[in-house]
This record gives sequence, C-alpha cells and structure tokens, in this order.
Amino acid sequence: MHLLSPTSPDRKEFPWWLAIAVAIAIAVAVFIVTNDIYAQVFRTVAKGIGITVFVTLVGFALASILGLGIALMGLSGSVWLRQSARFYVEIIRGVPVLVLLFWIAFVGAPAFVAGWNALTAPLQDAGLIPALQVRDFSLLWRAIIALTIGYSAFISEVFRAGIQSVEPGQIEAAKALGLTRYQRFRLIVLPQAIRTILPPLGNDFVAMVKDSSLVSVLGVADITQMGKVYASGSFRFFETYSMVAYIYLILTIGLSLTLRGLERRLRRQKV
Repeated sequence: MHLLSPTSPDRKEFPWWLAIAVAIAIAVAVFIVTNDIYAQVFRTVAKGIGITVFVTLVGFALASILGLGIALMGLSGSVWLRQSARFYVEIIRGVPVLVLLFWIAFVGAPAFVAGWNALTAPLQDAGLIPALQVRDFSLLWRAIIALTIGYSAFISEVFRAGIQSVEPGQIEAAKALGLTRYQRFRLIVLPQAIRTILPPLGNDFVAMVKDSSLVSVLGVADITQMGKVYASGSFRFFETYSMVAYIYLILTIGLSLTLRGLERRLRRQKV
C-alpha cells in the first residue's frame, strides 16, 4: 500500500477544481440568460450586490484599523494597555456576530443617542444643534459598526502574531541606528510582518463577505435581504436562494483566487 506524499507548495498542479467550478459557473450564467424566471430572480437579487460590497469594504477597513490599534495596545509596555486589549479581544470574540448585530442595533445605538443628547443638552437648549433621534442612526451603519467591532478582535490577533514573527534582533539593530518607534514599525516591522499577516487577513476578508449576509436581519438591502423579500412574495424559494448562493460563490471564490495570487507574489519577492 503506497502512502501519498504531501504536495510541495512550489509544485505546479493543474487546478481541476477551479476548471470544474468555472464550467459550472458559465453553465449557470447561460441558463440565467436563457431562462426568464431565473433572469428575473437574478436581476432582483443582484440589486443588493452594491450594499454587500459597501458593507464588506467599509466594515473590513474599519475593523483592520481598529484591530491594528488593539494589537499595538496588546504589545505595549504598559500593563494597563495590554490588559485592556486582552479584555476587549476575549470579550468580543466570545459573542456571536449575530448577537453583536442585535446588541449594537437595539441596545448600543439607543444608548449612544441618549448619551449624546445628555452631553449636548446645553447646546440643544440654546438651539445650536438639534436633538439626535434613534431613527437618525441608520440600520446600515449600525450593521457596519457591529461587523467592525466583531472582526476587529480577530484581526487584532492576526496583526499581533505577524508583528511578533519579526526577529527581535532586527528591531534592536534599528534601535541602535537611532530609528524612532514609528520608523521601526513602518520600515522594519510592517514590511516583514505583512507576509505573515496577509493569508489569515485575507481569510477574514472572505469570511466578512459571507457574514455580511447577517445584516439582512436588520432589513439592510443586501443580497440576502433582496432574496428574502423576493422569495416571500413569489414563493420561488429554490430559484431565489440558488441565485443568492451563486452570487456569493462568485464573490468569495473570485476574491480567494485574487488573494492567493497576491500571496504567491509576496512569496516570490521574499525569495
């Protein structure tokens, strides 16, 4: 009995899975074009692509910025900053994203509005600014904030691991050359850490594309919400949710291939 040897990462192998997936995607696309019912379903569901992309891009960008800040706090020389960062990460990671969405939308947002109105009461009494209403805080931004907070905890751990992967000797050499903390981070740490950070960061990006579908529970008109509305009115559940799955697969597989190509490019530059 022969045991299969692990495939070398440098070995080029024809991606049969991708060829099959592309063939299926093309066949489905042709079917959509030639079938009136599926064409109508696709046009309706596709209206939510813009919202899905917007929520994902803005949420991930904000989560990355916040996650980097939390990671730097966790690596700080201050015990209070380190403990605060650890508290944030452990608490947020322990709450499901769906629960976080509900909490931000229906607890956090009203609490923020009440706090803002209390702080700005003198200005409101003077007629300088109007009172803030809960309805002024759109559900779209409540969803984005929830995804930002939820993913920032995971992304902070990615940044922390990447920064810690840099050889301490190089940082000490940079200190000896007189580089400031910011210069050491920008010129020495970050360029090397990014090669370690990129693969898991890309995985989190793809995961956020999929988790952005959770914003539909707040009525945000993304791909999933458009599908829910159409299916509930037409009772074409099979056709509708097949189209929803198809669009998400196109987005996630295309994004995964792009990130994989970027990883290979960075690996060649390292060599």
